[in-house]
Amino acid sequence: MKLIIRLLVNMTSILIIAYLLPRVIWVDGVMAALAAAFLLGIVNAIIRPILIFFTLPLTIVTLGLFLLVINGLMLGLVAVLVNGFHVNGFSGAVLGSILISIVSWILSKFLPS
Repeated sequence: MKLIIRLLVNMTSILIIAYLLPRVIWVDGVMAALAAAFLLGIVNAIIRPILIFFTLPLTIVTLGLFLLVINGLMLGLVAVLVNGFHVNGFSGAVLGSILISIVSWILSKFLPS
């Protein structure tokens, strides 16, 4: 049940950011946002830890700021794989990943744990 709630929170976050900043991220519909949220969860669970491991020295040197680049890459990968989910370039992916994380965190605070 928590997984479904988390998926719906991420989908809602994507839709909110797409509505507020249509030049950064845009979505063709709710199903595209749901697919993007689902695939983003899978990518963040499988590929992101591998990238973090291999870029650990760079992450340490940049005091963790390189994680923003990794998050942007993950969002860009999802945009390539999901039809109807679009991100405006690499800077849009980084900004979008930051905003999606913030909105997801805010929405999660309103839900019981």
